[in-house]
Amino acid sequence: MSELPPNGNQDDLPDPLDPFDEIIAEETDRDPDLAVIEAGSRTLRTQGGAPQADVPTRPEDPEVDKALREVEAELATRWGETKLEPSVDRIAALMDVLGDPQRSYPSIHITGTNGKTSTARMVEALLGAFDLRTGRYTSPHVQSITERISLDGAPISAERFIETYEDIKAYVEMVDGTQEYRLSFFEVLTGMAYAAFSDAPVDVAVVEVGMGGSWDATNVIDGDVAVVTPIDLDHTDRLGETTGEIAAEKGGIIKQDATVILAQQPVDAAQVLLKKAVEVDATVAREGLEFGVVARQVAVGGQMVTLRGLGGEYPEVYLPLHGPYQAHNAAVALAAVEAFFGVGSQRPDPLDIDTVRKAFAAVSSPGRLEVVRRSPTVVLDAAHNPAGARATAEAVGEAFDFSRLIGVVGASGDKNVRGLLEAFEPIFAEVVVTQNSSHRAMDADELAAIAVEVFGDDRVQVEPRLPDALEAAVTLAEEEGEFAGGAVLVTGSVITVGEARLLLGKG
Repeated sequence: MSELPPNGNQDDLPDPLDPFDEIIAEETDRDPDLAVIEAGSRTLRTQGGAPQADVPTRPEDPEVDKALREVEAELATRWGETKLEPSVDRIAALMDVLGDPQRSYPSIHITGTNGKTSTARMVEALLGAFDLRTGRYTSPHVQSITERISLDGAPISAERFIETYEDIKAYVEMVDGTQEYRLSFFEVLTGMAYAAFSDAPVDVAVVEVGMGGSWDATNVIDGDVAVVTPIDLDHTDRLGETTGEIAAEKGGIIKQDATVILAQQPVDAAQVLLKKAVEVDATVAREGLEFGVVARQVAVGGQMVTLRGLGGEYPEVYLPLHGPYQAHNAAVALAAVEAFFGVGSQRPDPLDIDTVRKAFAAVSSPGRLEVVRRSPTVVLDAAHNPAGARATAEAVGEAFDFSRLIGVVGASGDKNVRGLLEAFEPIFAEVVVTQNSSHRAMDADELAAIAVEVFGDDRVQVEPRLPDALEAAVTLAEEEGEFAGGAVLVTGSVITVGEARLLLGKG
């Protein structure tokens, strides 16, 4: 049971503050103007997993592999994920001809700037541990396109991916013929996911937004629970120049009478999201107020956390992921699942603590501070914007004791590369700049020019080919000797991390 009073009045809290309230006081940047908005919103306050599969490999059967490549090739002829026409008209038309499969199951919809995929994996693990059949849709993929659509905690098989595509292909082409623009790559994949979840069938879908929220292809669902992970500046050319403007787009997933789980946000973003919740009569639970991280300490392979949920405290939960941000993701995921089960509104008791512990202990998040090699240690992290890079840099310093860390950075040209490099500068002894195979990749020489301005010429090495970059970084890390604590961090893009993962023998 929570120690918070039944009527949810903050003034009735005991004095002196308990540890949770002290954390709130230290971590929550509050603005008095928010009180005006919050006065019109309902807030959740208590009254009175399945193991994750790793990243799939290419199919062993040559015929299946050939068929999957053909599907990938067909999808590649469509608009990529960075070419957008802000509208849900095409995906809505596809859902209509498919019989609205997305209406056949409840859903938890997740948006935000960073932490969406890790949070989705945690939500999926918790739901699975409570014996619900889950469907999870996330993007982008690390190595295999089939990762994007998961059933019961595991990516669907290549065979099922191909079958799902073939099942909806004729309907996709039918919609193509009625629209000004053909369905995009992401819209077709979204249609496939929703159809696969309906066919399974799943008890609940966990859906990660691709970009934004209002006009994102995933937004043809009405999520029973809407989750907003921390918002920061990314995709500013499409979503807005401030976190408040970006929040307006991301808040589009908040639907009538939904429950909204808000991670800690910049003040302008919080204002926008709370106003949206008021407009649609949604119930709100906010990190740092209704739920949060009470305590955490570094543990072998991850961290031990105590979480305050909507139904009370969950002590001694082992999370096999590194970094403070993953603890906050865990708090958000727990609150989302509690809200889905009605904790804090329809039932006062918390979720079963042993089941919660089991679920979190089984969570994995490939490409997120993932150790893929020892001697020297090689870590992969998909940070691709300044906020993500800052969080990764903090987590590396906390979780590892590297005496010399070499960075391998391959970034996309449409990102704030300078901000990303500046975030890593304090922890990288040297950096090897490279590029991945994507057409979006920043040219290695162009990236090097920026890196020299941030690191200085003597700390930057250029290796356009990723295999050469990895070899160079390992050599630099080994300069102090085998037992000196040198390591390599590969980062800058999900694609860079995925390609490095294959080169290093994972998957």
